[in-house]
Amino acid sequence: MNIIQIDRNCGKTPSQLLAEAMDFHAAGELEAAETAYVAVISRGYRVIDVLPLLAGISSANGDFEIALERWSQLLELQPSHLFGLMEKAALLHRLGRWSDAVRHLEMAEQIDPFNPATLLNLGVALLDAGRGHEAAKVLRRLADIQPGNPLVEHQIRRVSSALVPFWHIPMLNDQARNDAFEKAIQQAISAHGSDASVLDIGAGSGLLSMMAIRAGARSVVCCESVEIIAEMTKRIVSINGYEDQIRVISKNSKELVVGEDLNKRADVLVSEILSCDLLSESVLNTFEDAIDRLVHEDAAIIPRSITAMGCLIESDVLAKYAFVDRVSGFDVSPFTELASTRLPVHGKLTSWRRLSEDHDLIQIDLRARRHEGTYQKLSLPVTADGTAVGIMQWIRVDVAEGVEFSNPPDDYSDGGWLQVVHTFSRPVVVRAGDAFELLAGHDRTSLILMPAHK
Repeated sequence: MNIIQIDRNCGKTPSQLLAEAMDFHAAGELEAAETAYVAVISRGYRVIDVLPLLAGISSANGDFEIALERWSQLLELQPSHLFGLMEKAALLHRLGRWSDAVRHLEMAEQIDPFNPATLLNLGVALLDAGRGHEAAKVLRRLADIQPGNPLVEHQIRRVSSALVPFWHIPMLNDQARNDAFEKAIQQAISAHGSDASVLDIGAGSGLLSMMAIRAGARSVVCCESVEIIAEMTKRIVSINGYEDQIRVISKNSKELVVGEDLNKRADVLVSEILSCDLLSESVLNTFEDAIDRLVHEDAAIIPRSITAMGCLIESDVLAKYAFVDRVSGFDVSPFTELASTRLPVHGKLTSWRRLSEDHDLIQIDLRARRHEGTYQKLSLPVTADGTAVGIMQWIRVDVAEGVEFSNPPDDYSDGGWLQVVHTFSRPVVVRAGDAFELLAGHDRTSLILMPAHK
């Protein structure tokens, strides 16, 4: 004979209490529902079913830590509870605890590897946790499971834009740059012959590697450290029919080993890892390492040298990004000390005026084995009265003998290069005929352009 245990406090069975709690819940009486649910699980009745309802009420009330505790209680009782893992992960993600969210979603993935909701949430959590390459892999798996899903396509594009700088596309469309590099590559292959070993560092789309094959090279090794780009490089090389001639390695060039990744030291090194301000993409470290370990002493180095060019400028627009004084009646001028020292600009789309002639500021020979940080004092003849906000800087690239490329701010608009304004710590009034004393140099990773103190 089955004996029904009567609740001593209220004279109701656990099943009656649960029914009552669910009625309260449906009516929106969350406090009463929560009290009844707690009474239900205190009697050990359908705990795994009731804990998610309690966690949901806690979340609805904004009591997220209590909700997490209740999901944890559920997972202690049933670690493989898929819904519990996903809901706890969602709550952790909402609280910005992305690594913990990833851990719970990875456990959910092990339980159901093809669950679309798990994979989508895992991809998003991985990206937010700074693990973009892993996020891309998970989301591409999901795209294979659910082709055409707009949410998946959106997240894949979000991951790609987070991992791949925007300037890759306009850079590829920069025909002047492309022509200069192709001419230099043709010269190098012509000089070293079709058996020349070619190394392309920072391959990006693989464009320069394909140019080398078109110029007559029989084979190219190219490396790309950004995994999602390297995978795209392989795809582009394949659709152009060069998969047997171009080997794409998903590594940083400093990880390459002669005898493993390369059969021998390269006869031709081509690398377009230059940035608008010359040095920020670890240019010197990369070229020094390659010259030390990866190329022959007489190898063709493309490009050969880079020069930072610039002039003193005035700009009311840029001054508002560089300096602040009084705002709404308050003195907030000290905040200028926290202003950015570099402002990437599009010279043809930004209002500015020259206060000096153009000048070679810093020249770096990329064929040198070592580069030390250095600076010197330059004297810029001032050509117009004005208030200088800083130095407008652009680049000139010596790609090969007789082949140069540059992006002057008033004569360049169809490529990916911007110019950079190196702002001063405060506005400087100058007069035509004066000589503006400038400290110009670099610390190996950034340019130094600032007024020389007298």
